Amino acid sequence: KTTLLKTILGLLSPRQGDVIYQGRSLLSLSPDKRARLGIGYVPQGREIIPRLTVKENLLIGLAADPNHKGNLSTQTVPEEIFELFPVLKTMLARMGGDLSGGQQQQLAIARALMGNPKLLVLDEPTEGIQPSIILDIESAVRRIIETRGVSVLLVEQHLHFVRQADFYYAMQKGGIVASGSTRELSNDVIQRFLAV
Repeated sequence: KTTLLKTILGLLSPRQGDVIYQGRSLLSLSPDKRARLGIGYVPQGREIIPRLTVKENLLIGLAADPNHKGNLSTQTVPEEIFELFPVLKTMLARMGGDLSGGQQQQLAIARALMGNPKLLVLDEPTEGIQPSIILDIESAVRRIIETRGVSVLLVEQHLHFVRQADFYYAMQKGGIVASGSTRELSNDVIQRFLAV
């Protein structure tokens, strides 16, 4: 699953086939050009920059916004980010590495949103996160979809979060083994492909 995401992002090259986004092949484009086309990425493990402040981590996300011009250091963080993740507003001066795992995950998602993506790719956003923060992240992702019109590609094993999606694809050994509407997600599919 992570290999698929890295291929979409241009971090890996496919052995065969193509990656089509908005009717255009992405194979010849570098990861930064893909980001500027509107693909935001939140990697598994968050990968925030621990020695930068929360604000600096957020402002780095602006580099992916094709409409952004100017010096990053003079920019401000839009209030919309704090409406989604209020905890970040009180922590702008803190170092990213000083945040809890859940706060770092919220920061990583917010950083991706700073690039104004049309597609937000989330790689296991609830991994290692306490249950109350998982609910906050689920709620924020739902609001992102509803208010910003962003499509979300989610790799997730937390079943409650999976059920928030419109469609699911279960993968095994690099191939899709089941797919469909999450409304029709059967217990059989859950037991065979999603249960641990």
